Amino acid sequence: MSRKFYITTPIYYVNARPHIGHAYTTLACDTIARRQRLLGAETFFLTGTDEHGQKIERAAQAAGKTPQQYADEISAEFRQLWKRMGISNDDFIRTTEDRHKKRVQELFRKIRDNGFIYKGTYTGQYCVSDELYVDGAQPGDPCPTCGRITETVHEENYFFKLSAFQDKLLALYANPEFIRPEARRNEVISFVRSGLRDLSISRSTFSWGIPVPDDPKHVIYVWLDALANYITAIGYGSSHAGAQEAFKKFWPADVQMIGKEIVRFHCVYWPAFLMAAGLPMPKAIVAHGWLLFEESKMSKSRGNIVRTETILDVLGSDALRYFLLREVVFGQDGSFSFDALVQRYNSDLANGLGNLASRTLTMINRYFKGEIPYPSHAASKTVADDAIAEVARKTIREFGTLFDQFQFSRALEVAWALVAAVDKYIVENEPWALGEKQDEDSRSRLATVLYTAAEALRIATALAHPVMPDATAKIWSQIGLGDIKKLALSELAWGQLRLGTKLGEIQPVFPRADKSAIERMQKMEEEQRTTPVADAAVTAATPPAANALQSATVSPSAVPAANDKISIDDFSKIELRVGMVKVAERVPKADKLLRLEIDIGTEVRQVLAGIAEAYSPETLVGRKVVIVANLAPRKLRGMESNGMIVAASLEGGKPVLAGFLEDVPVGARLK
Repeated sequence: MSRKFYITTPIYYVNARPHIGHAYTTLACDTIARRQRLLGAETFFLTGTDEHGQKIERAAQAAGKTPQQYADEISAEFRQLWKRMGISNDDFIRTTEDRHKKRVQELFRKIRDNGFIYKGTYTGQYCVSDELYVDGAQPGDPCPTCGRITETVHEENYFFKLSAFQDKLLALYANPEFIRPEARRNEVISFVRSGLRDLSISRSTFSWGIPVPDDPKHVIYVWLDALANYITAIGYGSSHAGAQEAFKKFWPADVQMIGKEIVRFHCVYWPAFLMAAGLPMPKAIVAHGWLLFEESKMSKSRGNIVRTETILDVLGSDALRYFLLREVVFGQDGSFSFDALVQRYNSDLANGLGNLASRTLTMINRYFKGEIPYPSHAASKTVADDAIAEVARKTIREFGTLFDQFQFSRALEVAWALVAAVDKYIVENEPWALGEKQDEDSRSRLATVLYTAAEALRIATALAHPVMPDATAKIWSQIGLGDIKKLALSELAWGQLRLGTKLGEIQPVFPRADKSAIERMQKMEEEQRTTPVADAAVTAATPPAANALQSATVSPSAVPAANDKISIDDFSKIELRVGMVKVAERVPKADKLLRLEIDIGTEVRQVLAGIAEAYSPETLVGRKVVIVANLAPRKLRGMESNGMIVAASLEGGKPVLAGFLEDVPVGARLK
């Protein structure tokens, strides 16, 4: 029986046009899917668009379009971009498709018939931007996820008995493989242990959604609607025998990949819905971090979106794919800049793999008439040749293990260590000098060196193929190996390159990029930002007061002048909480930085603070401080800082921490 593999991206909400943050998730899943196919698994890769909800209805109205017209346009942009990037998805599900609507209604009926849905009334705060019920919030409070001001909602709803699943969910999380990485798992466990309330799963104050079965004045809550795509796309709820068979074949999913901001929906609501319907759990939900630009999460409202098309136009899809998977440690937040992209492209691709391919194959062409050579006698072999063979064998083993653990950056680092080792080997053995000699020993030694280099190139190319499908296919063809899609990756081993293999046409794969590439990309993005675009998705769905303070990391040019005023709505977006320092220690090789672990009542946060010159670590443990709790995470010295300590800046530059005279409970909010 052949092995099956099912992988999904989150379906992308059509509130804004696609950017490289969306591309990051999609290409990571595409890379996994491509690797699984090469390993022989019957693979199904799903992506799509989430198109219902109040936010889309408002955005369409502001744009002068129907919700369906609006969703059609942006969904088409996602599909076109994935096609241009060569994304190998097997299906693209849209939540406005009839197949999805009917199957979601079947899921609703199943959960209802199992006794987990009842009718009631909801009064409370709701974030339209995130389509999120904000429990415990008061009128005027910001959304804890996006920071926008919540709206007060009072309406009749159907409720899901989420509270009935608290213990079952905690038992599920006992499996450390279910939620990855560990930080996200701990976050979810903390949330569920704090207590679960029943969840409203319908809306009755707008109509853009899937009607509730037998009660069409209600539409199904967008998150139940959207999450169900993972099973509706492969046949759940269908009466068609073929669709039912597909569902049995591929569910449960092997990997469901998401961004960390939607962990609660996927790791709490989604498993609970599945349990209520009597369905199996996915095997793993993997959350990656944010892709930051200028230390802030990319968003249209902040004006820091980087379009994928810009990079495709200048450097191509493979350069972007390699950069994101090599540069960003998967699961953590990562930074993007055009400078870093071009630097990585030149060092690893142009000067690395591309140069190795060019110099090795060009010399085989020159000295052996374009055919893979092999030494004529064993005496030409040296310890150096065996060392390269052993590095290659080790690379095959380690790459596979790391990749299957979603350690993409480390896996690629290992593969490129092989490239570097072969480059060094070529320099030390000087095949160009051997090629000038005519004696048999020199010719045999030359054949050994070039065969060793070509075989190592073949292995590095095979391992990198799921990451860079286009470039590696070209190198594979230049080596004379035909269609790389026929590669059996599970059988990859040293010594499989056949003597006499005829090379293909040799052409540069990664031409070096100069400074003008950076300037071109920056100019293209600047022109895009200054060109009016008919995209009302953000402005229409965001209350006016919520637009002023979208980024918690403010550049000096964005700081108001001394005589400028901000509104109370602006200030209310900043979440200040009382925290207690549990751990304090110096950051190695950083004179000003301390690493703190701060209890803010609901969780313990790691915060990096530049106060080491004013406070020794031992004086801070047990001290209560004020922390900006909704600041976007940022990386300093390779560590993630989740918040900021409030301090006064005195003459001389030394900070003084804000504190309290009275006893204030940990976690209390400052207003």
